[in-house]
Amino acid sequence: MSARKHIPLLAIVGRPNVGKSTLFNRLVGRRAALVDDAPGVTRDRIYGRMDWNGQTYAVVDTGGFEPVSGGDVFAAMRLQTEYAIAEADAVILLVEGRAGLHPADELVLELLRRRQKLVFVAVNKVDTERQEAGVSDFYRLGVDRLYPVSAEHGRRVDELLDAIQAVLPGAGSVEEEDEAFWRIALIGRPNTGKSTLLNCLLGEERHLVHPEPGTTRDAVDSEVIFQGRRYLFVDTAGIRKKSRVSAKLEKLSVVMALKSIERCHAAVMVVDALEGIAEQEAKIAGLAHERGRAFLILLNKWDLVEAPEKRRAELDDQIQTKLKHVTYAPVLSVAAKTGLHCGRIIPTLDQVLEAYNLRLPTSELNRVLEKILAHNPPPSPGGKPIKINYLTQTAVRPPTFTFFVNRPQAIHFSYERYLQNSLRDAFDFTGTPVRVLFRSKRK
Repeated sequence: MSARKHIPLLAIVGRPNVGKSTLFNRLVGRRAALVDDAPGVTRDRIYGRMDWNGQTYAVVDTGGFEPVSGGDVFAAMRLQTEYAIAEADAVILLVEGRAGLHPADELVLELLRRRQKLVFVAVNKVDTERQEAGVSDFYRLGVDRLYPVSAEHGRRVDELLDAIQAVLPGAGSVEEEDEAFWRIALIGRPNTGKSTLLNCLLGEERHLVHPEPGTTRDAVDSEVIFQGRRYLFVDTAGIRKKSRVSAKLEKLSVVMALKSIERCHAAVMVVDALEGIAEQEAKIAGLAHERGRAFLILLNKWDLVEAPEKRRAELDDQIQTKLKHVTYAPVLSVAAKTGLHCGRIIPTLDQVLEAYNLRLPTSELNRVLEKILAHNPPPSPGGKPIKINYLTQTAVRPPTFTFFVNRPQAIHFSYERYLQNSLRDAFDFTGTPVRVLFRSKRK
């Protein structure tokens, strides 16, 4: 694999509720981060890509930076922000024009100066030219230039980006590199250990881990490179039962988790091995199956299981009865906190993705079809025979096969399942759904 281009990373930092996520969403061109009036909505580091004047940048949104924070989740949020600052090539310090200069703004800038970071101070929520008069107060920060912007309306954001580009050129086109990404959604109920697992794969504390359920609110993208191959993992908010999703913010989190499944190639379901599989896991698995996503099941917290063989048998039985949609998925017992068996995850995921992208030659498929039909020919409903003429693969991701028949509407679902299972028996489709379609014979 050729050396990757360095893509400059811009970190957006600042106090809570100054509009960092709104600016981030504007820069990356999609609603990647949750936006809400409540302070502290963004907790993890959230990564995205931005193209400006033909050049590419990586952008990271951070949680509200509290220079003095307690020993709870806000302290962990500060640590996440410090990680983002450390890896950034430049920092956009976002302050709020309406609120005026705040002591915390000065403390954050002082930290950035100690780290010798390239800093651009953007004064947000300056929606009109008339409001720019209040911007001068921020020159007390001791900077040469301020950038008044409105992240919500896009006002003068271009001037900020032009200034950044003049000092820090972006990378050239990286579209070809993006094609090399496999996108993987980590899904499951809250507090099953999704973020801990991702930190284990990344080898760093990039994702906020806290005993409080629902700590992850956004769908957070993280790149993992393993043996030269690249994966983009999306750590999603835990999906609860609808009856338990009452707060507006958590409803938004669930919507974004479902959107993450939509844009990913594979879903990795993380199950708490102590709690087992509940109704909600079945719904999530069904959703991923309907969307045609590859699937892998991880039984996490295995280090806490007292009778492993007995518990594994119980969980395997639950998978067969409650996750009927995805019985084709491999199942691994892991412990994200200790790293137990986590080395098996990426190789197994590779096997699943290879099957998900498998394309078979028509000649081989039709040789297999002859054996399938010889073993169990199609029925003759109403005394009229069904004749399957030939078979071809019409898509990958997931593998999709089209049978050309004289009476496609007459195929019973039980025989459709027989054909589907026969293809699974003949080829390795570990971890991927297989779709079959029926079409009239071509003349």
